[in-house]
Amino acid sequence: MIRRHPILFGLLMLLVAGTAFFAAVYTLGNLSGGKRSLTLADKVGVVTVDGVITGSKDTVEQLEAFGKDPSIKAVVLRIDSPGGGVAPSQEIFGAILELRKKKKVVASLGSIAASGGYLIACASDRIISNPGTITGSISAIMHFANAEELMKKIGVRATVIKSGKFKDIGTPARGMTDEERELLQDLVDDIYDQFLDSVAVNRKLSKDALRTFADGRVFSGRRAMKLGLVDELGDMTTAVRVAGALSGIKGDPEVIWPPKKRSSLFEFLLQDARSYVVKALREQPAGPVGAHYLYLNGSTL
Repeated sequence: MIRRHPILFGLLMLLVAGTAFFAAVYTLGNLSGGKRSLTLADKVGVVTVDGVITGSKDTVEQLEAFGKDPSIKAVVLRIDSPGGGVAPSQEIFGAILELRKKKKVVASLGSIAASGGYLIACASDRIISNPGTITGSISAIMHFANAEELMKKIGVRATVIKSGKFKDIGTPARGMTDEERELLQDLVDDIYDQFLDSVAVNRKLSKDALRTFADGRVFSGRRAMKLGLVDELGDMTTAVRVAGALSGIKGDPEVIWPPKKRSSLFEFLLQDARSYVVKALREQPAGPVGAHYLYLNGSTL
């Protein structure tokens, strides 16, 4: 009967094909671990920063992907981090500023958002913190170990061939000279000053006022709000609601999380080996190498 009406038959085939296509997309999305939706409602994307910040690639890619998605009107940055490396923290900070040129960004502070974790929050339009969130620790740090006396006890001696007197600065084989300490202090002070600039500009605070408490100390979320480091107290749900309101979404926005990456067997084995190496390094007495925006008491290092 339908074949006698080719137009009706064609429309029916298009409907069937369209239904099959959307079903396939939905199924593939579920298999890949993504929490995407086929609805056309305006959405709020969520990007998480969890643990010590050792790299920025994944977070920056997620921010850029949400920035290009027209259905996502705002982004919530969920932070549970004591901070980490200076460079990756600054790269995430810069990516958030770029995203803000297109969409509203709200930071949601979880259990801890200190040092570099707080720095990236400052790049957002609004910061929402739980009352008991550990935050602040606006500071920079470099950590070095001195194993000279231990090496003497076990009969180990180090020989260094270098082209400049500062080439082995920070070596655990000997104590640090006053000149070396001064040089590294200048480095840390400059990195700290960059941190102050970022917070002062984005939180609209004077650097002089900021210096009175930006000395590495941490605060509760409630105390941080009184100091102007946080805009509002609330949980993740509050942050999503605020993000939706800032972007003009009516009612409760739909929440979208980045799809989970599927790993091959090789990637799984590589990750397992990497985890073993990281665990071994964490058992060493020395602190993290290089300059960090990191609240050490809140890290797993």
